Amino acid sequence: MNEEIRHIVCPHCTSLNRIPGEKDARKAKCGHCHQALFGGPPASVSATSFATHIQRNDIPVVVDFWAEWCGPCKAMAPVYERVASEFEPELRFLKVDTESEPELSARYNIRSIPTLMLFRKGNVVAQQAGAMGAEGLRSWLRRHAASNTPAFQSGWATTTVLMLTNSLMP
Repeated sequence: MNEEIRHIVCPHCTSLNRIPGEKDARKAKCGHCHQALFGGPPASVSATSFATHIQRNDIPVVVDFWAEWCGPCKAMAPVYERVASEFEPELRFLKVDTESEPELSARYNIRSIPTLMLFRKGNVVAQQAGAMGAEGLRSWLRRHAASNTPAFQSGWATTTVLMLTNSLMP
């Protein structure tokens, strides 16, 4: 029996949840608000909930710093959401509106948006400014947040894309 316990912050109420290693985190629900811990779109966070997520999650946290008026941010939003659904629950995906949370932008020296940052245990592991396509984002995540889970295997996303492309062809 796997005795590993993962601490996962709820994207809805920011309560800390203990998930046994053998439990499928995709099916886990928050012990406080009873909502799913994974499976929704990337969570929009405030400065307070941001701090809780990056410091208390046992899984790496990917943050998209964006703004409503930013064209590249809007173009990248559906890509970010789609890739998030592929990599959860190995990673937590968040969104920070730089207009609503200017102190976070200043603290992390955000000069260009969109900017992606990867955090592990409260520390910045990687940072990327500028919009990316789905394959570029997958590659960036594999390079900086490596894991042995299927979403991180080198050919996984390419195989999925090829299968989808082939299924759409006449």
